[in-house]
Amino acid sequence: MIKHFVNLEWKSFFRSASFKMNLFFKILLGFSALWMIVSFFGLGVGAYYFIENELNLDPLETINKFLVFYVVFDLVFRYFLQAMPLVNIRPLLYLPIKKSKVVSFALNKTIISFFNLVHAFFFIPFSVVLVIEGYPFINVLGWHIAVFALVYCNNFINVFVNSKDVVFYSVISFLVVLGGLMYYNVFDVTTFTSPIFESFYNAPYLALIPLLLMVVLYKMAFNYFKKNFYLDAGLAKKINIVQAEDFAWLNRFGSVSKFLKNDIRLLKRNKRSKTTLLMSFLFIFYGLLFFTNSIEAYKGPFWRIFAGIFVSGGFLFSFGQFVPSWDSAYYPLMMSQNIRYKEYISSKWYLMVIATIVTTVLASFYLYFGWQAYVAVVVGAIYNIGVNSHMVLWGGAYIKTPIDLTSNKKAFGDKKSFNAKTLLLTIPKLVLPMVIYAIGHFILGEVFGFTLVAICGIAGLLFKNKVFDIIEKVYKSEKYKTLDAYKQNN
Repeated sequence: MIKHFVNLEWKSFFRSASFKMNLFFKILLGFSALWMIVSFFGLGVGAYYFIENELNLDPLETINKFLVFYVVFDLVFRYFLQAMPLVNIRPLLYLPIKKSKVVSFALNKTIISFFNLVHAFFFIPFSVVLVIEGYPFINVLGWHIAVFALVYCNNFINVFVNSKDVVFYSVISFLVVLGGLMYYNVFDVTTFTSPIFESFYNAPYLALIPLLLMVVLYKMAFNYFKKNFYLDAGLAKKINIVQAEDFAWLNRFGSVSKFLKNDIRLLKRNKRSKTTLLMSFLFIFYGLLFFTNSIEAYKGPFWRIFAGIFVSGGFLFSFGQFVPSWDSAYYPLMMSQNIRYKEYISSKWYLMVIATIVTTVLASFYLYFGWQAYVAVVVGAIYNIGVNSHMVLWGGAYIKTPIDLTSNKKAFGDKKSFNAKTLLLTIPKLVLPMVIYAIGHFILGEVFGFTLVAICGIAGLLFKNKVFDIIEKVYKSEKYKTLDAYKQNN
């Protein structure tokens, strides 16, 4: 049976639309994973000597002090990027296979996930160095087993965190509060957590506690999946009754208004879109890394325009890059209707423009850091409206990633969202405005640099109709590929 499951997974991998359309990115993703492995391995080998020689601290005590934040960050990282096996479980419900075997395979597959194995490339070398430097093998082994048991505890906790967002946001809020109290020297949580991790080294038999906890969490996750192993219950998408809203004030936009109303309803009612709105708001504060001069590498004048584009374009990038994927659930139905592509695209454009203007107004507090900071935001907004709004819509035609609006999974992006064409379209989004500003800056100074970037944005706005005609042709040429991709779950 296990061989049969593995065979199905193998076929699913090679037959998916994602494999055929994004082989380039899969290779790039493989190199990224290799880079992470090498980096973790290098840290594992060098962490001991760096802490001992450069910081003059005990390496094991130092690692134990901050291990609590490592474990919590791992859980947060998993929440956004590690997919749960629900999608692979659903097709097996129709087959004469015992539920326990299907659930066991789905959970066991997460055990060999990259999110778990990557930690080995840090902790195994670090543990080996500890033994080489004279630490008792049994003590190091007990500490190592305890840490890995906690990593796998996160793996199974993620099952419940993904099901209940209130759990995740509670953990994040608690972590932020603890971090703030520690920063202002009010309360240091590591004084309580560090002795716990040290006890796993001092008394290796205590490693049985996280091991037992891991087994308990595995059983809980197994029972949770088995209990909800029904299409009409646990694995079914939950549908909430919502109040109808007219949004009559949008009628002034004419035929585009019906699409605008649908988009606003989508943003208000769905978990994934609400997360996108939150991310867009957080983008406003991204400029603090650049305008406060807190990071040496970002003190150059060219980084101002880079920051201005991100501060004003948070919604544009996080929402716009997934057009038309936001409508993937009913996209085939839309394409069977008498709908003009230009009206559909225009509604998304208006929504991004409104959001960019609102974000620019909210970002007015950057005046505190000097007029150059806020001018960079305003100029970035003009460039976003005139150029980048067109680029994200154009790039969206090549992104064939169906979105589950009821889930936060992959809220920060998806590997299917990148291919050779979308990567090329990032050049006019980010690199081009910096080059234009650099030309103006070196010729007549920063004011002329800002002016050139703003002129490019205004020019893009003036040629909006011509650009939209090109984008419309692209959407039409990609229409049937997009429809085919949206039909696939994997």
